[in-house]
Amino acid sequence: MATSEVVPFAKTGGLADVCGSLPIELAKLGHEVSVIMPAYSSVKKAGIELTDTGVLLDIPIGSKIVEGRILRGRLPDSNVPIYFVDQPIYFERNELYREAGEDYKDNCERFVFFCRAVMESIRLLQLNVDLVHANDWQTGLIPALQKIEYESAPGYEHLASVLTIHNMAYQGQFWHWDMLLTGIDWKYFNWHQMEYYGNLNLLKTGIVFADSINTVSPRYAEEIQTEPLGCGLENVLRHRSHVLSGIINGVDYGAWNPATDNYLASTYAPENWQAGKAKCKRDLQERLSLPTDPNIPLIGLVGRLADQKGFDLVAQVMNHWVTSRDVQWAILGTGEPNYHELFTRLSAEYPDRVAAKLEFSNEWAHQIEAGADIFLMPSRYEPCGLNQLYSLKYGTVPVVHATGGLADTILDASESNLQQGLANGFSFDVYEAAALERTLDRACDTYSHHRDKWNQLVLTGMQQDWSWAESARKYVELYQTTIDRANATVCA
Repeated sequence: MATSEVVPFAKTGGLADVCGSLPIELAKLGHEVSVIMPAYSSVKKAGIELTDTGVLLDIPIGSKIVEGRILRGRLPDSNVPIYFVDQPIYFERNELYREAGEDYKDNCERFVFFCRAVMESIRLLQLNVDLVHANDWQTGLIPALQKIEYESAPGYEHLASVLTIHNMAYQGQFWHWDMLLTGIDWKYFNWHQMEYYGNLNLLKTGIVFADSINTVSPRYAEEIQTEPLGCGLENVLRHRSHVLSGIINGVDYGAWNPATDNYLASTYAPENWQAGKAKCKRDLQERLSLPTDPNIPLIGLVGRLADQKGFDLVAQVMNHWVTSRDVQWAILGTGEPNYHELFTRLSAEYPDRVAAKLEFSNEWAHQIEAGADIFLMPSRYEPCGLNQLYSLKYGTVPVVHATGGLADTILDASESNLQQGLANGFSFDVYEAAALERTLDRACDTYSHHRDKWNQLVLTGMQQDWSWAESARKYVELYQTTIDRANATVCA
């Protein structure tokens, strides 16, 4: 598994969670898994035991040779090996991809080096690899290298590749002269393969050359084949739709489980959730200096304060509701300055209704998940989403926009879904403030006046299993299909 991020070594988003959890679950199913990532400064500061493998790298980058080495560690609480590509000039920086709001100017060079290092490490470490699982644009060159340079090389003849797209919005686009850095023949710089409107596009490269492509929910796999969520690559994805699929990310219930969560005022499970959540709600209200009223609906929001996460809709509804509805809001996150200003102002003007923590805090995230009654997640688009899955486990009913993984995991509390015992939240289809307001109003009304239905929603969500175990089994099926397809192509 080749990736630019792995929890707990380096993280900017959900990619790191996937690559920290999925390999361990695959190993539990009896598969031999290795992970490889760059040796960032955060890796060396993580306090883990690193072993020098003795493997040295001489990687061609354009007209020069760049040296590096391979270090080895293990994923926490497992026997899964993780290899680190050590090249201090490229990777020992303050951040992973950008600093002071600007991308590093040599990002293409950095990750071309990483991709070539991944391919060389298979030979140098004498790994018997059936499949390379690449992730996002940072590893998009790997499937191309495998097809163009390594397909006939000893030990690589039967190697297959999967590319997982975690977010189509990030594509790794660079000016055309960076094609020289890849070492790949210019003939591949064409609109069918590596070129995109005159630029080198590394995500497109991976999509074109990978044996299989997948993304982090079935709905998102459909959405990215159309505008606007295809982000300009929808035609490329439609052309490869026969090898494109979606698998929902799993949840690490070792970290997110109200029955064992050390951050909570009271732990709880499905059999005693009412008493446990009541204590957690009171504790959250007290810590946020909100009135400790058990009956007022408490709405939680945790995440990046940005339009993509639906905060443009949230702002419109909150501006109206703070003077018209008896609800409380608990907000945690950082992001765009206009939302920092809005939530700072609202919490100052309406301290009995709005509490905002404009920071990132794992402790606060757990306490809001447990103490809130409703979790609001109206994302404009959401490849998978994890907070709605945490919310289900914590008995906090999600209200979501029906897109991507949110649509795949949250079934609306319609009468039909309630009667069939399928409903686990509330959702709306049209991305507009009026639709969010109607849906949130329906959720608050159910909480206040139809407690039997509310309790059913809570229990349905808490009893669902969104762990990595099921997702890992689906990845094994994808890997086997990919290997069979790749080998059939080679034989043909």
